[in-house]
Parts: sequence; C-alpha cells; structure tokens
Amino acid sequence: MSPHNTADQGLRHPSHVLVVGAAAAGLTTAETLRRKGYEGRLTLLGGERHLPYDRPPLSKQVLDGTRTPDTSRLRAPEALAALDAEILLGDPATGLDPVTRTVRTASGRELRADAVVIATGVRPRTLPVPPGTEGVHVLRTLDDALALRAGLLASRRLVVAGEGVLGSEIAATARTMGLDVTLAGPQPAPMLAQFGPVIAARLAALHTGHGVRLRLGHAVTGLTAARGRVTGVRLDTDEVLPADLVVVAIGAEPATGWLAGSGLRVDNGLVCDSRCRAAEGIYAVGDVARWHHELLDASMRLENRTNATEQAMAVADTILGADRPYVPVPYFWTDQFDARIQAYGRFSPDAQVGVVDGDPASGRFVARCEQGGRVTGVIGWNMPRQARLRRPEIGGPVPAPAPVAP
Repeated sequence: MSPHNTADQGLRHPSHVLVVGAAAAGLTTAETLRRKGYEGRLTLLGGERHLPYDRPPLSKQVLDGTRTPDTSRLRAPEALAALDAEILLGDPATGLDPVTRTVRTASGRELRADAVVIATGVRPRTLPVPPGTEGVHVLRTLDDALALRAGLLASRRLVVAGEGVLGSEIAATARTMGLDVTLAGPQPAPMLAQFGPVIAARLAALHTGHGVRLRLGHAVTGLTAARGRVTGVRLDTDEVLPADLVVVAIGAEPATGWLAGSGLRVDNGLVCDSRCRAAEGIYAVGDVARWHHELLDASMRLENRTNATEQAMAVADTILGADRPYVPVPYFWTDQFDARIQAYGRFSPDAQVGVVDGDPASGRFVARCEQGGRVTGVIGWNMPRQARLRRPEIGGPVPAPAPVAP
C-alpha cells in the first residue's frame, strides 16, 4: 500500500479507488494514480464495450477513414494491463450511494470504494425523430462515428444541425469527403460562442470558401421525413433544408442522470468545490464536472480533451494528499479544412481583438483578445507555437507595444 494520505478526513490511505468512466478523463486519473505511486486496488468502470479511445478524432480522422477503431485507442492492451487495474466495460453505472461510496451498475454489480471519481462525460442532445426514421445521427461515441461514416459514404446531401465545435468539424470533414453540406444553427456564424464575432466571421469565410452552405441565424425546430427516411431539417422560419442525411449537433448534457437520488448537487454538471470534490471521497473530472475556479471566481464546466486530462491529473494528486485548487487556463483546439485553430482563455463578444503575430491574409496568425485593459484570450490560426508562447499573457495587463526600430 502506498503511504499517501488523501485530502479528505476519514479517507487516509485509500485501499480502493473506483473510476466511473473509461474515456480520457477516467483513464488519465487511473494512470496518474499509478505513476504517483498508488499501489491500492484500482477499478475502471466503462459504459461502452470498447477499450478507452480518443474522442477528438471521431469528427475528423475516424469519420473520413484515415483512422480506424484500433488506431483510435488511447492505449495498447499491454499498456492497460500494466496498470494493474480491474477494467469493467459495457456496464454503465446506474446509481451511487455517496455515504458508503457504492456504485450500482446495469448488470447488478455493487462496487464499493474508498474514493470514487466520476468521469461519465456528456450525452448529446437530440431532436424529436419519428420512430423508425433512418438517416439521423448524433456523434459522441466510436459506434456513432462508424455509423455516421457509413451514412456519409452512402449519401449525397448532408445537413448539420448545430454550428458549434462539433457541428463545424463534421461539416468540414463531410465537405472534404465530397458531400453537399449545409450547416444550420441559431448563431450568425460558426463557433461564435467559442471564438467571438471576429474569428467566427473568418471561420464562416473558411467554410463558404470550401463550398459549405451556411444557413445560420435561425434555430432548428425539427426534422421532416417520408417513408421511414429523413428528408430535411426545418428552421424556425418554416423553411426546410433538404437532406438525405442529418447530423444533430446541438450540444450535450452532462451524464448525471444516474446520480438521481444520491443527494449530490447536480446543476449543469456535478457541482464540486475548487478541488473538484463533490462530497467526502467523491470527485468529478472531465465534461461532467462543474467546479469552482478560484482565480476566475467562477463556476466552470469545460467540454474539451485538454481539460479532461489536466483535471484528471489534479484529482489524482488530491486523492494522494495534495491540497491545491484546480485553476487551469481554458484551452481547446479544432481542425477544420486546412486550419488548426487553438484557443487559450475566454472570449467575450465585446472583447477587442487584434492580430499580434502573422498575417490573416497568409492563413497564419495569432490574435489577442483584450477587455478592460487585460488579456482575456489568445487564438492561434495555424501558428501553434506562437499562440502557446502568448499563453502566459492571459489574465495580465495588455502588454505595451514593442518599440519600433528607427
């Protein structure tokens, strides 16, 4: 047994850590515990039947066929075996008693542990679909991606309902595959909520330049179908966008339904303190976790791969005795057509945006977002290194312009 203490009273030297969720956040929690010397019992419980795999490629390389399920795995089977963890797959959690820290599963298991880490992620929102209607997809899991790829290969005309990160990536991938693609959603530009109006307008130009039809600024209200097959997407104007394949990418909800009756606070995620702790011995990581960010003095929930791994490492440290708040600089990236866009910080619609490196005309630049005399975010467009170097500016005063040589 490792001689580490936990930060919770009554949870000294945990003999068993149970991680509920076997994607990036859950796996990273388990790996970090072992790397930091934890020698107790370790269980990884996953609702899917697949070994842990990477989600970001699902909307890109898995969808276009350049990666297979095997090459999307986060770790080889030998590496998972070396974790010395009990890995239980295809058995989703159905309930939790936080007092005894007992998790119930769909198969009837009851798993009791000294510490429980909840990493159940999110579930995609959907639109009402007539029973038996074919050609309507969501994208969250590997099985979803494989089913959608089969649909894309057999279709000609796609409508993506949802102009956020996932919808924009799917639209770009499908257009690259040769489909006629329309991107629909209530915001006036793709990823406006993530990037703000200046960068979102440039992303809109990128999509239209590659032939994606943008039908934005109007909410999607439903789908149309005939003879058991989807035929279109209806907007709030009553216009119908014709389609023989539809992807619904209108956001996701934290997968917390199984916590009903647990007494834990659920409000747009499992609510946690600044240590990502929901109750004594109960933690949350990744997309499902809503925690208090001490530096920003805000309640946050982030849906991205970077946060999933960074938060998992922080929680593993806390289980092993650390007592530090989790205070990341928010970060995510997206690949669309020939653009890799990396975003650090937060982006307000009324922030000032200025180019500080490169040139937008060349397709390579870094933009800095400023508000109230402080740097709030940095966005790199095909300039990953330069954007990363400006990350330390976030939260500080706007740097003075460099002097111009005579």
